[in-house]
Amino acid sequence: MKSAKRILALAAAVVILGLYVITFFLGVFGSPNTKNWLMASVVMTVVVPVLIYAMFLVARILSGRGASGGGEKEDREKD
Repeated sequence: MKSAKRILALAAAVVILGLYVITFFLGVFGSPNTKNWLMASVVMTVVVPVLIYAMFLVARILSGRGASGGGEKEDREKD
């Protein structure tokens, strides 16, 4: 699981860095699409980490490791 987290984190960093590089070069060379790429970079800076966090949260809950204290199992043991 740790290696999957590292791979996804690296992939996310590469995607976000790539968007920044594209935005920089388009800004330097005066492309009319620079504003759109900048907005995409800003949005993806927030969206990519949130999606990765959500994927790991769902995976943890589905695997059963995300169960918090309390629940049906502890209630049955008390009876």
